[in-house]
Amino acid sequence: MPHGSRNPLTRLDPNAPLVLDTRALGRQPGSSREEHLTVPAPEDFGVEMVGVPEGAAIELDLRLEAVLEGVLVTGTATVPLRGECSRCLDPIASSFEADFQELFVYDDTRSGGNAEDDELRLEGDFIDLEPVLRDAVVLALPLSPLCRDDCPGLCPDCGARLADVGPEHHHDVADPRWAALRDLAGDMAPASPDRGNGSSGSHGSFDRREGKQEG
Repeated sequence: MPHGSRNPLTRLDPNAPLVLDTRALGRQPGSSREEHLTVPAPEDFGVEMVGVPEGAAIELDLRLEAVLEGVLVTGTATVPLRGECSRCLDPIASSFEADFQELFVYDDTRSGGNAEDDELRLEGDFIDLEPVLRDAVVLALPLSPLCRDDCPGLCPDCGARLADVGPEHHHDVADPRWAALRDLAGDMAPASPDRGNGSSGSHGSFDRREGKQEG
């Protein structure tokens, strides 16, 4: 279909930060352009303990190249990360780089194979880069981030940060199982010889034969 007869309508917002306009490529295989963009991070751009704050600046270095089937996008995203250490719960602030490459198929082109449902397509002349960027960044983030590789974490007894209190920090905590055994041993101790012999003031003996007590 000639370039001028394509439907210009698109469901994408052309002004959205992660929507790219490819009209300058002209659908000419081999034509390309490079872009450097700074865009705000979308919401929910991370995992439970670390991610990119919503609205934070994402730096994108992109190369868009027209090929027979569509537009090949190759790029690098540099993103700021914020979160907390999974061991000591201290705040984490760092940056992260993710590389990606994705082919966006022209919306009026059929490709071979059975992977059509997984293909990303242009809508008119526009590309939505957000799903590609989300896969490249979010899927690469650690589920259990650390402030440093050898972070010792927190004391399980008092919650102190072990990196601050040092390796000598410890607590003398008795195992409750041993305390229970000591209580049981006390209950099973042998009775005193005087227990069960009547009044402690009586020192006489009982003569079974005479049925009387001898003083």
